[in-house]
Amino acid sequence: MARIVNLRELTTFLPKKSPGRIVLTGGCFDILHIGHVRFLSEAKEMGDYLVVLLESDKNVKKLKGESRPVFIQKERAEMLSALGSVDLIVLLPMIENDSDYLNLVTKIKPDVIAVTENDPHIEKKRVAGKRSRSGVKDSIPYKNIFHLNTGQDSRNRIIGPVF
Repeated sequence: MARIVNLRELTTFLPKKSPGRIVLTGGCFDILHIGHVRFLSEAKEMGDYLVVLLESDKNVKKLKGESRPVFIQKERAEMLSALGSVDLIVLLPMIENDSDYLNLVTKIKPDVIAVTENDPHIEKKRVAGKRSRSGVKDSIPYKNIFHLNTGQDSRNRIIGPVF
């Protein structure tokens, strides 16, 4: 199981000696679905140690709407920690500005920042990657979250009946 830490504990649990390539990604991961699992698995394949920045409940509500999150941050972290591809989960507080994210990326010093190809913040992540000397890998196709048999987006199929 992956370790779950807060920001204060982060540097304590980052690998001291080179574990190989550190891959960084982040998100809400509110209703864990096959697209998340595939994305994290492919992100892990880009390196040796996968760090997931997990958004706060307050930020999930801001991004996804008043009825979210479905699962509180600690529950989302517990689900992510059960995935074999994830090595470290960082519980984020509400982060208000881009410079705080940049400072966090600089502290982690990833070799790769994994994003989906349609990430709305990809340019900001490229800037953070350049400043921290990480490569932003944006070639994980968004289509991976679609079910191969039905062609349906797994998020819509799950969220539709629930809400």
